[in-house]
Amino acid sequence: MITDDTTVTQEKETVSTVLDDETMLMSVASGKCHALDLIGSRIWEEIAKPLPVSELCDRLSREFDVERKQCEHDVLVFLNELAEDGLVKDVSQM
Repeated sequence: MITDDTTVTQEKETVSTVLDDETMLMSVASGKCHALDLIGSRIWEEIAKPLPVSELCDRLSREFDVERKQCEHDVLVFLNELAEDGLVKDVSQM
């Protein structure tokens, strides 16, 4: 489970492309797909390299002018969903 203390990055076996205003993701391993909106796409960009979730939330809460606690909740739900589908991975222990 991804938490505020986790460091995450994109899973290598994920294909992504930008179509119009959405980023489309597909896990090569699982075949699962996701269409990301503006904020999801921004998160995807940010985790191209390993990034602690706490730092990601700090950046996003400033950029989108959202309360930090709400941002953290939404980001954790999103990242855990992507992790379940094999699109992001926890690299905290690496």
